[in-house]
Amino acid sequence: MIEVEEIPEPDALEGVRHPRHTPKLFGQQAAEQDFLTAFNTNRLHHGWLITGPRGVGKATLAWKIARFLLAQPQDAGAQLMPPPASQTLDIPADHPIARRVAALSESRLFLCRRPWDDKNERLKQDITVDEVRKLKSFFNLSASDGGQRVVIVDTADEMNANAANALLKILEEPPAKCTLLLISHRPMRLLPTIRSRCRVLKCASLGPDDMRAALISAGFESGDTGGNLAVLAAGSVGEAIRLLSDDGLKIYNGLLALVGQSRRMDRQAMIFLAESCTGKNSKARYDLTLRLVGILLHRLSVTGASGPPQPEAASGEAAMLARLSPNAKAARRWAELAQTLQDRSQHARAVNLDPASVILDMLLKIDQISGSLKAA
Repeated sequence: MIEVEEIPEPDALEGVRHPRHTPKLFGQQAAEQDFLTAFNTNRLHHGWLITGPRGVGKATLAWKIARFLLAQPQDAGAQLMPPPASQTLDIPADHPIARRVAALSESRLFLCRRPWDDKNERLKQDITVDEVRKLKSFFNLSASDGGQRVVIVDTADEMNANAANALLKILEEPPAKCTLLLISHRPMRLLPTIRSRCRVLKCASLGPDDMRAALISAGFESGDTGGNLAVLAAGSVGEAIRLLSDDGLKIYNGLLALVGQSRRMDRQAMIFLAESCTGKNSKARYDLTLRLVGILLHRLSVTGASGPPQPEAASGEAAMLARLSPNAKAARRWAELAQTLQDRSQHARAVNLDPASVILDMLLKIDQISGSLKAA
């Protein structure tokens, strides 16, 4: 039997503190200001859809908003004079609300996320309708406390159809003094009726400076002064942490070295890279290698169409990309290969193929096209 304290949190990145414990949010000043403006002008919507790429701070923003709202005076509506406009969403770290939110003991806060399956001893794949139905009890119990109530759904993308419909009913007839914060990586996959009943807060990808500051705050030092990490991570702190944790920069440089060889790829180096992705503890490295292969192929196809993307993701990358994708014809070949390999990797997951075989097959397909282009 898994102990309660050993159950993983589905909305946290392994090896990184949960967003509710993240002290500072980087690079999302515009989204913060949009919410503050709505609050200060008394136009606080009951439903907020917090969108943006994965890993840019959406959940951190949601928890920051939750602390801010819960810390507001409960009798604010009875005041003769309106309170002064708030200039920031921050509240002191030693505030009672901050402490209770961190401990998940605040009675006016409900966190809706994928539940634990006791029978199979693993997290369920979806947010189930039973989790959303718990909101009815939450609203009934928290109403007696007065003041603002907050619900965080992390992520709304993970709701199954029944859960989504149950949440829609709440958004259609929201309880008084309640704010629902829906975090979504892919909002277009949500029900249009859910999207239409929420106001959108867009979180942007982080630039190199904000990325560096966010990584240091999270306890990571990239040593990446050229911004290569930010490029590969596409401005996502979460992806940057994955890259750092699993030697992503080293893997990408290895891929460039293999593909950029003057003749055909070194077979031993190909086998070494493929075999590094197999084994019980190599799933994260396998997933990361698949993503990096996709990134390389995408950048090759972009190069043939409009020139090497800037800035570089590694030293010397632009010259190699230009050599292997000099024109639109080459770009099409790389784009077609990217789609083919993506389909094959999805099939490989479905039938549980050996990761080493999948990676080696990908490298051979890339070698076949790069070899023909080098000979042209």
